[in-house]
Amino acid sequence: MYLDVILCPCDGMVEKISISKNSRFFEWEQLFQIRRADGCIEIIDIGRSGEIQSLEVMEGEEVVTGEVLAYYREDLFVTGSD
Repeated sequence: MYLDVILCPCDGMVEKISISKNSRFFEWEQLFQIRRADGCIEIIDIGRSGEIQSLEVMEGEEVVTGEVLAYYREDLFVTGSD
């Protein structure tokens, strides 16, 4: 297994972090909420499951497109949904 990153898809402010360091997450689970400059909330999720190795941002912090939000280790458990 290797480390991978969760990147910010837009400029804005970190509104909410739904995970913590060393926590497990599942595919399509909400991980972050980013409030864009236009006031809309961008929900950050990914199509993989794993364990958070480190969080690189805090709630209330300004972020830019492409910034690393977290590092995670993908797990090998097979999951799926319709």
